[in-house]
Amino acid sequence: MIIGASGHGKVVADIAGKLGAYTEISFLDDDLEKRVSGYRLLGSVQEYGKWIDTHEFIVAIGNCKIRSEIQRKIERDAAVATLVHPNAVLGEMVTLGAGTVVMANAVINSASVLGKGVIVNTGSTVDHDCRIGDYVHVAPGCHISGAVSVGDRSWIGVGSCIVNNVSICEECVVGAGAAVIADIERKGTYVGVPAEKVIHGRRET
Repeated sequence: MIIGASGHGKVVADIAGKLGAYTEISFLDDDLEKRVSGYRLLGSVQEYGKWIDTHEFIVAIGNCKIRSEIQRKIERDAAVATLVHPNAVLGEMVTLGAGTVVMANAVINSASVLGKGVIVNTGSTVDHDCRIGDYVHVAPGCHISGAVSVGDRSWIGVGSCIVNNVSICEECVVGAGAAVIADIERKGTYVGVPAEKVIHGRRET
């Protein structure tokens, strides 16, 4: 049962289908007018209790805060799935938390630990010994070098790069194409090469 019948949900459904482990893949979404070709929308998110005895759940919502709120509620009552695309590569001693999705052509190298509800999106890489917190979204084409720590509910924007041994605090947004070359210790949005904090619409100097 996939929570969220939008674009991200379609990709998650595709991964679940390719794994061949599920006899049924369905959706819940509060917008009952949505349609996902080939799948059934069975009801609103609040109705998940009808299926807790028969389905595993996964929250396919890109927004980190909303994803965390829904998963934390559901996991009290139901099983939460972890999905890895068949074309993804996982190294030895990699740990994935419940609700994490690893998409096509992603690479997660040895001894990295990912928390609950993480998205490692298409073609992204997470190198060795990284610590990725709960409900982080690693967008398509990101490259996270070795021994990086990313705090809970952070968003690592499409095509961004993080050098090795860097720590990023929780609830940060790293902009598309940014290069993080030093620790980020304050919540906020960071853009540019090198990445700098945005203050009132401008990069901090």
